[in-house]
Amino acid sequence: MTQFIRLTAEAAPGSAVRAEAANSFLKRFLGLMGRKKLPQGQGLLLSPCSSIHMLFMRFPIDAVWLDRDYRILKISPHLSPWLGLAFCPRAHACLELPAGAADALGWQEGWVLKAEDK
Repeated sequence: MTQFIRLTAEAAPGSAVRAEAANSFLKRFLGLMGRKKLPQGQGLLLSPCSSIHMLFMRFPIDAVWLDRDYRILKISPHLSPWLGLAFCPRAHACLELPAGAADALGWQEGWVLKAEDK
């Protein structure tokens, strides 16, 4: 059964994302590979995760790197399909969003996200 989490920035309560939890090896391994797109307002939360690649991806994404408290450590914007690679050694999780979504949400490094099961 797929689990979804609602992530909201405490500094901007109106900026919410519905994220699919990828918390098993298989779900993290498959990630977004093979999908045609990721709808606006949705994401994929890979946990645990401190690095990603863009092989077999069809669309660009933003990667939002989070610690265990869901604090934004780093934002890697507009990772290109097939060519992109990103990592954040201190990260516990990576939230993959449609390209440009992190900027559109106004999210910034240092902000804390609030997680709710949905």
